[in-house]
Amino acid sequence: MDHAHRNRTPYSYVEDVSPGHGRARPRASFSSDAPALELDGSWSFRLAAGLHDLTPGFEDPAFDADAWPRVTVPSCWQLDGAPEPARFGAPAYTNITYPIPVDPPRVPDENPTGEYRREFEAEAGFADGGTAVLRFEGVDSCFAVWLNGVLLGDGKGSRLPTEFDVTGVLRPGRNVLAVRVHQWSAGTYLEDQDMWWLSGIFRSVRLLARAAGGIADFFVHADYDHRSGLGTLRVDVEGDVRLTVPELGLVDADPAGPHTVPVTPWSDEQPRLYQGELATATERVPIRIGFRRIAVEDGVLTGNGRRLLFRGVNRHEWHPLTGRTLSRETMLADVLLMKRHHINAVRTSHYPPDPAFLDLCDEYGLWVIDECDLETHGFSKNAWRGNPSDDPAWRAALLDRAERMVERDKNHPSVVMWSLGNEAGTGANLEAMAGWIRDRDPDRLIHYEGDWDNCAYTDVYSVMYADYPVVAAVAFGQEPLTGDPANDARRRAMPFLLCEYGHAMGNGPGGLREYQEMFEAHPRLAGGFVWEWIDHGIARRDAQGSLYYAYGGDFGEPVHDGNFIADGLLFPDRTPSPGLLEYAKIIEPVRIEAGQAHRGMVVRNLHHTRDTGYLRWIWLLEADGDPVAEGEWTVPLIGPGAQRRVDWPDALAKAIDTAGPGERWLSVRAELARDELWADAGHTVSWAQIRLDADSPARNSPSGTPSGTPSAKGGRPATAPRGNGDTITLGAARFDAVTGILTRLGDLPVDGPRVDVWRAPIDNDRFSSLLAAWRQAGLDRLRHTVLDLETDGDGLTVRTRISPAGSDLALLADYRWSVDTGNRVSLTVDTAPTRPWPVPLPRLGVAMSIPAEFDRVTWFGLGPGEAYRDSEAAVRVGRYERAVDAMQTPYVRPQENGNRRHVRWARLTRPGPSGDDAGGMEITGSPWFDLTVKPWPTGVLEAAAHTVDLTPDGRVHLNIDLEHHGLGSGSCGHPVQPRHHLAAVPARFTLGFGPIGEEVGDGVG
Repeated sequence: MDHAHRNRTPYSYVEDVSPGHGRARPRASFSSDAPALELDGSWSFRLAAGLHDLTPGFEDPAFDADAWPRVTVPSCWQLDGAPEPARFGAPAYTNITYPIPVDPPRVPDENPTGEYRREFEAEAGFADGGTAVLRFEGVDSCFAVWLNGVLLGDGKGSRLPTEFDVTGVLRPGRNVLAVRVHQWSAGTYLEDQDMWWLSGIFRSVRLLARAAGGIADFFVHADYDHRSGLGTLRVDVEGDVRLTVPELGLVDADPAGPHTVPVTPWSDEQPRLYQGELATATERVPIRIGFRRIAVEDGVLTGNGRRLLFRGVNRHEWHPLTGRTLSRETMLADVLLMKRHHINAVRTSHYPPDPAFLDLCDEYGLWVIDECDLETHGFSKNAWRGNPSDDPAWRAALLDRAERMVERDKNHPSVVMWSLGNEAGTGANLEAMAGWIRDRDPDRLIHYEGDWDNCAYTDVYSVMYADYPVVAAVAFGQEPLTGDPANDARRRAMPFLLCEYGHAMGNGPGGLREYQEMFEAHPRLAGGFVWEWIDHGIARRDAQGSLYYAYGGDFGEPVHDGNFIADGLLFPDRTPSPGLLEYAKIIEPVRIEAGQAHRGMVVRNLHHTRDTGYLRWIWLLEADGDPVAEGEWTVPLIGPGAQRRVDWPDALAKAIDTAGPGERWLSVRAELARDELWADAGHTVSWAQIRLDADSPARNSPSGTPSGTPSAKGGRPATAPRGNGDTITLGAARFDAVTGILTRLGDLPVDGPRVDVWRAPIDNDRFSSLLAAWRQAGLDRLRHTVLDLETDGDGLTVRTRISPAGSDLALLADYRWSVDTGNRVSLTVDTAPTRPWPVPLPRLGVAMSIPAEFDRVTWFGLGPGEAYRDSEAAVRVGRYERAVDAMQTPYVRPQENGNRRHVRWARLTRPGPSGDDAGGMEITGSPWFDLTVKPWPTGVLEAAAHTVDLTPDGRVHLNIDLEHHGLGSGSCGHPVQPRHHLAAVPARFTLGFGPIGEEVGDGVG
């Protein structure tokens, strides 16, 4: 069927740039005491291949659809039955590229089309003299609707509500609703957000009665003046409507007011809502009122008169089984996780969310940038030719989307900015959207990131993924000039916002602390939003029934962007990743720092609104990881934005004086003194560690741990190595006489250690230029050559050269083995490049393996979770124990993970019959090392596409490292900072190895 013929059919709405036909006017989302009928549930469904494959007469009430399969509404049809393979098509993922030819407004003939039918019963008099409205909260991407065989109209704008007046069509008793949903339409060109392409009626469907003389729509305006403490309330509403807000002393008041009364303002920290009601003779509508004022004052973003700093995340709607269809319970889980991890703001990337999510933001307290359902990023692949943002033919469609967003969400106090959309280029239609929004709602700010040089129609200067020097320049008003002095002046008067930064893909992001330090130091900086909240993995099972998470390319897509969809702070099952724990620590709203001379602490209250009276303070003193004493610490009240020095309590001072020897650490935590809406009493809000030895600052910053290159110990007793055929014995250690490799430690079989510089690439390596440079240098294919092996009176020295095939790039590594105290042996490794290397090293250390039964790991160092040199704020010094399996971090695409940092000593043991250690190995550092323990080698980890590809090989594989190259955010954002590069320079590190549970003596016999 050619396009010309198709455009003469009744289905021309599919390729029509119009936003729809037959729709009711947009209005606020609200509930009332008027009748409502939920139409969610089981519907009959057929998936057609396109317009050439439609079912004739399916909308007829007499049509027999009993043989059709059933699907649940709301849902995305490509995920029906997940985690098993779906019955109806397959998901597809692209980030920028459209999955259809760019030929707007036309779409391919191959256009999966879902035909839905639902029968329902309506009571006589359902609308009772008023009107009946059929409301769809979200349908992707284009749909037409029939009720009882009558065409109501069609609509586009997938993540926005659409209503149809069905008053003259609804019947008492049996009704038949038929909906035809097309995956591709003209609307597709406006919805190129970075997410899975999924289709269907994915949000709820309802039949609503609108009472005669009832409330058609309303707009709550609740301003707050911080100087007077007064709130001013007015409600724009038509008709004979009365307003009641008992807490404000308003009973049957005129909604127009204005009513000026003393109030507690709404904020993320104290989301004070006043319960009220709008009423007519025929309808009552509950309302929740939050008084607040968002403004720009002298280039600073303020909320209720105070500087406002966003500690934000970008949030897509996602569930690994249901896609963009979320239950209220899932949305609440998101909100609670955000609150418990100190997140105070959400950008609804890149579309308005389910309205229930905004209800939760109002109630629990989150600042919201509400973003329009608009992205045309794929046009950038064609030099933005035909971009709808600047095409007059599309203006009505773009304005419609802005209007539907604002009208639906205008009564949410949590919404403080309207965003025009994302990555839609530039154009007059965006400016028209901003103009309409500003006329309709002048009390909120307008955001758009994509027009970097022209801020004429926005209220904030917003960019994404700016590197540190760029942010620092903007902080001082020194951003690059645009060539338009008036525009430059206007932009310098705006607060600066990183609407996306810190790309949380795979292992990372690193380097978040440096951003937060700039945000806190410079008033012009309004903070930022980490990309993004959750990995969009789709739950699947392999042939053996094991669960894993699929990403782009796993469904046979001809065009896809791989695992770029797995870039969240949560794993798909909503388990917090190490990245979320790191972010939470960095953005703590209360900062605890070591006091002068280590005789107290300084507490900084970074809250916007709250004082510290809601917290209880606990201290814990440990020596070498063992608890010594614990108690409460009375901390005076500290107001928002203030700080105070607090001396040690007497009990702590006494405990410190009597603690005895060992590495002594003081841990302080601030926890909830009482239950809060978002967490129970005892939840930790802030914590810090302070080392009590001299010259050792607090453990709440990367500079809070000692640093430097470990060096060899002295004073060891000399014990001569002994040769015996193909074996050299030195104390408890046995070595291969040809290669010098350690083969046994007491009775423990050992393979290694050997110098290792390769790591299974993390996403920040793979999606930047770093991995290609590493491979070009051959770091993934190094070979070891023994140059010399010497024994002398007190040890064994093995000299080696490490180099890739085809290159003269080389690293010289000398291993010096000697006997330490008792049955321990000491290894000092000296490494040096033969010439300057063109790339940093991924890691520098040694690798070895032992039998798999030694799978219990105990260590004293940073933990309990993984950490890397530019991502270590969330861990603390202590003694920890984990099984090897629990040492792994299950990134959706396997990669380097699980590093435990600054380990003083570690023991790998196997449990005996009574649960005690039954042999194993102890490793010590001088003073420490980084430790990774895996049930598979690095090569297997690197080759795996999914977690189910990782199969233990019967060994425990260890990497014992001097250091790693940093993580950064190079997959989409800032690279690793120079200070976190691991340069190939001469280095030395010393380790100790000893058997556990054996008396080996001198190793003879």
